[in-house]
Amino acid sequence: MVELITVRSQFVTSQDNSLFSGQDGGRRYLPYVFTEQGVYMLATVLKSDIAVKQSILIIRTFKEMRHYLVENRNMITNQDYLRLSMQVNDIANVVQKHEKEMVTKSYLDEVMEEFISSTKTNEYLLLNGERFSADVVYEKIYGLAKKSIYIIDNYIGVRTLVHLKNIVSSIMIIVFSDNVGKGLTMVEFNDFKSQYPNVNISFQTTNNKYHDRYIILDYGTTDEVIYHCGASSKDAGNKITSIAKVQDISNFQNMIQELLLNPLLLLK
Repeated sequence: MVELITVRSQFVTSQDNSLFSGQDGGRRYLPYVFTEQGVYMLATVLKSDIAVKQSILIIRTFKEMRHYLVENRNMITNQDYLRLSMQVNDIANVVQKHEKEMVTKSYLDEVMEEFISSTKTNEYLLLNGERFSADVVYEKIYGLAKKSIYIIDNYIGVRTLVHLKNIVSSIMIIVFSDNVGKGLTMVEFNDFKSQYPNVNISFQTTNNKYHDRYIILDYGTTDEVIYHCGASSKDAGNKITSIAKVQDISNFQNMIQELLLNPLLLLK
């Protein structure tokens, strides 16, 4: 019988916790727990029906935990929320990579479906008519930029930043937004900058002129590309939406020039 998980007692504390907090008491060792990536790897090894069913249940638990954190974000600090968001996003990217590299097995179809759909959120979008994981789409699009990334979106949040965390410092990022609703706060942005100081992001207003969302890559160069987005990136996957590449970008040039003259956006 395969032992799937080992748990250390949490009712007894160690007197040596220097590896973590430098204070007396607490755990000396990290607990053994499942991660979403680990569950996926486990499902590729254990082929029995019960293993697949258990994997699906555990993945659903991870998803529900993620949704709970998003919906109850006021119960945790901004820094903790940002860190958790980034960790979940990293796990999703690893899972996506494994899915592409593996030979498709019929018993994994149901498991992988849990990563991209549920009764609460679909977590996918349509890029030029094809279905992809929402977070992966944004990161892949941003990763195409060689010089600059312009984002036009009046509703921004922590998730907007998370999609940009791997962009190199040589690429200029401008987010054009009026930061409507709860919006992105200065505390959240400072937390992000402390962890990713090399990401070059600035903010300017849209002067309340834009309803739709756009991503402009490498404006003013021969590589310029524009994507029209049906929803804000901070809500990526919450509802079914689409991103489509704009075929004729000539009509957007004056619009972008006007945006670049707008004043800086002051975060809350």
